[in-house]
Amino acid sequence: MPIGIQTFSEIINGGYYYVDKTPVIERLVQQNKYYFLSRPRRFGKSLLLDTLRCLFEGRQALFEGLYLHDRWDWEQTHPVVRLSFGSGVMRNREELDERIRHQLRKSREYLDLPTTPKADIPGEFSDLLELAHQTTGRPVVLLIDEYDKPILDNILEPERARELREGLKNLYSVIKDADPHLHLVLITGVSKFSKVSLFSGLNNLRDITLLPEYSTICGYTDADIDTIFAPELPELNRNAIRTWYNGYRWGGQGITSVYNPFDVLLLLQNREFGPYWFESATPTFLVDILRQRGVFTPQLEQWETEYELLSQFDVDDISTDALLFQTGYLTIRNVEEPMLGYRQYTLGFPNRKVETSLNHALLPALGVEDGPTQRRSLFKQLQQNNLPGLEAHLKALFASLPHDWYRNNPIAKYEGHYASVFYSHFAALGLDITVEDASHHGRVDMTVAAFGHLYLFEFKVVEQLPEGKALDQIHARGYADKYRAAGKPIHLIGVEFSREQRQIVAFDIETESPP
Repeated sequence: MPIGIQTFSEIINGGYYYVDKTPVIERLVQQNKYYFLSRPRRFGKSLLLDTLRCLFEGRQALFEGLYLHDRWDWEQTHPVVRLSFGSGVMRNREELDERIRHQLRKSREYLDLPTTPKADIPGEFSDLLELAHQTTGRPVVLLIDEYDKPILDNILEPERARELREGLKNLYSVIKDADPHLHLVLITGVSKFSKVSLFSGLNNLRDITLLPEYSTICGYTDADIDTIFAPELPELNRNAIRTWYNGYRWGGQGITSVYNPFDVLLLLQNREFGPYWFESATPTFLVDILRQRGVFTPQLEQWETEYELLSQFDVDDISTDALLFQTGYLTIRNVEEPMLGYRQYTLGFPNRKVETSLNHALLPALGVEDGPTQRRSLFKQLQQNNLPGLEAHLKALFASLPHDWYRNNPIAKYEGHYASVFYSHFAALGLDITVEDASHHGRVDMTVAAFGHLYLFEFKVVEQLPEGKALDQIHARGYADKYRAAGKPIHLIGVEFSREQRQIVAFDIETESPP
């Protein structure tokens, strides 16, 4: 399993599994000159760039048996300059400039170029591209990996992030004027900063992030799992692999969904399901920002947005939509175009494991210490279908929120806080959950399927005394109708929470036995 290996030659020569991406790469190199691609961390962006490097350096033997081997002119090589900001954390402009100069120097040595008089960073970068072209007689392939990481590492310190952004802009601004010396440019990263803030004047940079023809350029498809990794599948539940790890989509209807490679490789190696990608790639700033903004967590399953918000990411202006989408915690579920040129996007969790892990990470921000004891208690009540025990468990959960926490955390004042605690507690256990209506803060209509039973919850916030309206609303909206054909016991549960008492004041239950 090529876990963490980003070097194409090592994968090929080492006998590791490799999913052939050269059909998509062929399309990439033939259509345009300047490209930008955004994908979450650990999705194979670095391996993609290294594959391109080997391709343009003419390393034909590495591509033996791959799609592009007999379709490529191996005589047409190009000098390749590859810059990466993926390693280490830079805390100021001086450290960033030092890292840039180091990489420019290493690139010059790699290409065996003569030295030139010392200049500022734009001058050194410009000299490198021009010299590489002049020395080889062929224009340069420029590959930039993790172009945004120095900024993202400091995103919670806006002044420092702006300083690093200016340092990167100082480097990237060279690309536009270096056009005569460039054959192909591919810039990859997690986020999509505006061209104005980082790529001065580079207006022809083609963003392929959401283009259908590039939706599978990173990640594994179902077909890849079933063919290339077929020898590793025995004794693993194939449907569970799909439910837990598939589901990332960069586009509308008909787009092939993909798996995160890191999750799949570790599952196949360890032979057990786990939140591998989440544990390795979750930026701490994500949870901090969601906590500061008081995000209504049931809405994460049906998040409605527009393209502008999906791409609105800069130091001083990060939309919640862009943050969740670009970091990989929400993915595109549906795209509608009710009016020509105006597209509406519906986002949701890509898979069960991301839903479980993110809600688990958010619970402390909601005031809940979701430890093993609480998870085990919720699991036990549902496993035994113990409805009085479930009521006692949930009342104890809310009673455990300390009063000091309410005083010190502005999120407690958000209307949707209590429903967020309720939903996220269930979601963090990894249960099969359907949110019916997440558009109104303060209430969540939620169906939980567990151990052969269906639980339909209506959660309402009241001022002080129970009103008995939660259960009535389940009946009025007919939420149970579509589940009756499943032939399972259905439990209708109306939960009312007192804003004043900060406690559950009604837990009304009706049970329908299957016909």
